[in-house]
Amino acid sequence: MIREVEHRATPGLMVILALVVGELLALGAVARGVQQGRPGQIILALLLFAVLMVLFKGIFVVNPNEAKAITLFGRYIGTEKRAGLWFANPFSMRRRISLRVRNFETTKLKVNDANSNPIEIGAIVVWNVVETAEALFEVDNYEEYVRVQSEAALRTLATHYPYDAHEEGGIALSTHIDEVSGRLASALKDRLHKAGVEVIEARISHLAYAPEIAAAMLRRQQASAIIAARKKIVEGAVGMVEHALELLSKAEIVTLDEDRKAAMVSNLLVVLCSDHDAQPVVNTGSIYQ
Repeated sequence: MIREVEHRATPGLMVILALVVGELLALGAVARGVQQGRPGQIILALLLFAVLMVLFKGIFVVNPNEAKAITLFGRYIGTEKRAGLWFANPFSMRRRISLRVRNFETTKLKVNDANSNPIEIGAIVVWNVVETAEALFEVDNYEEYVRVQSEAALRTLATHYPYDAHEEGGIALSTHIDEVSGRLASALKDRLHKAGVEVIEARISHLAYAPEIAAAMLRRQQASAIIAARKKIVEGAVGMVEHALELLSKAEIVTLDEDRKAAMVSNLLVVLCSDHDAQPVVNTGSIYQ
């Protein structure tokens, strides 16, 4: 496995000054050779000038949050990450690679969740390159590798969790976004480590039932919401009836037998749990008529 090596390049400004001075001296030597009629001196000066021109190819620039991976005749030498003007072997190849933070949004994938319901899911992955040698030489195209592995990790994650949690304490894609996103980021770190890529953040950006079952699942969610609301209403109504009977008993306003208590409880529950306003009936007789 190729690991990143720091390359300490020579400052480019000093080299440029030296090369310029050398070329001026070579041109001066050519001029003197012409004046004095020395062809050997002219040839040597021209060769020196040509060599100095070739050395100019070794000058390169590294911008902020950028790196240059240097190879010489197919062998990796090292990576220069320091911003500035530098000089390296003019016959070496210098490949630019960005170290900036990037974000990538997957396509909307259609997969089956843990309950085999078809869903649509998408994610945003924030990443950057930290190991330039691995990114360039361990995988063919690190940007494509990030895309493919992100979608593969998202597909795998979606199959391990249901869209909705129908059991108490269950983890679901729709209700535990932070936990699911954390597990997605962890899975991506394991997958992208070999490409020299660090995953900064990964979050679910799109989640929905597939169109063919969306209407049925919406009715199911509405039914679940209605059942939960009814359960809460009944619990509250029972508490209110219990409190009312307790207050009547303590105040000794009226004494009710078991049948009348049952009738009162029934009437109160109907009033408290009904979807519509109850219509009052005034009893002009006794409570037993």
